[in-house]
Amino acid sequence: MTDSRSQLDGAALPDEERVDETLRPRSLAEMVGQNRLRENLAVFIQAARERNESLDHLLFHGPPGLGKTLLAHVVAHEMGANLRVTSGPAIERAGDLAALLSNLESGDVLFIDEIHRLPAAVEEILYPAMEDYQLDILVGQGPGAQSMRFDLPHFTLIGATTRPGLLTSPLRDRFGWVARLEYYPPEDLERILERSAGLLDVGLDSEACGEMARRARGTPRIANRLLRRVRDFAQVDGGPGARLSRDVTRFALERLDVDEAGLDRLDRALMMALFERFDGGPAGLETLAAAVGEDKGTLEDLVEPYLIYQGYLARTPRGRVATPRARKHFDVAPSGQQGKLL
Repeated sequence: MTDSRSQLDGAALPDEERVDETLRPRSLAEMVGQNRLRENLAVFIQAARERNESLDHLLFHGPPGLGKTLLAHVVAHEMGANLRVTSGPAIERAGDLAALLSNLESGDVLFIDEIHRLPAAVEEILYPAMEDYQLDILVGQGPGAQSMRFDLPHFTLIGATTRPGLLTSPLRDRFGWVARLEYYPPEDLERILERSAGLLDVGLDSEACGEMARRARGTPRIANRLLRRVRDFAQVDGGPGARLSRDVTRFALERLDVDEAGLDRLDRALMMALFERFDGGPAGLETLAAAVGEDKGTLEDLVEPYLIYQGYLARTPRGRVATPRARKHFDVAPSGQQGKLL
């Protein structure tokens, strides 16, 4: 059996992608949470439509699963535009981006996920395309090479990234609006779960809904996947159409290794390694990654953000340090070592 992190945070299987599409809101009005972001975005969309212009370029950043891709679909729907979807790692050469841009039509929305992973040569092509709606292509090689410029239709580029610090300043500065998506409070996740349960035709008790919302790590994607996994346990236990009760939900989440705070096996492995091997820290990220047998990028992108958000982990000049709250949660005796917090 795979661990809960791969089940809940990993790439969706084809059938899960289809379910995710069913649960995806189509408009800003259907979305829940991120209120200030949605309100501002509604103003920008309305203004652009009234001027009969394409929307300015947008950059969304934040932890995985908070709705960056969803917002790209919603923006395209609200603007009545076609959406073209790609990702930074998929665009390996400047010619790949040139082909994408040259096939755009006026008003189209181009969504680039993990945009911080674009190669430098590709970024150079993107600058004039975003700023002047022009495409510069180098034709030929050596001394006879010539630069040719083509006009592009006005389009909207939406970039998404989990690592905004890796974006170059020239690229970041060309976005008309940069917005961060925050973790969702439990009450917003409860509304999302109630909506998803209705779409899936699943009976959901209020206590079961609250239990999943509290353990969903502030992330709608995880909340919806917990809902589907708990539904599986309820179906096996009570047959198709069984209602999701609090007892079934707690049993299922225990089987999935998701504790009361939403921490899973990898979270606990990281924190216990910090306690047992380094007396609560400080410890470097690479050292911790080796201790738990995990890639440091996974720890930095998927594990640490939520632990820091919940106040269990702190980054210090000397390394990672467990907080007093983490010691209380994991029932670990206080240590005399202290890390100077940033």
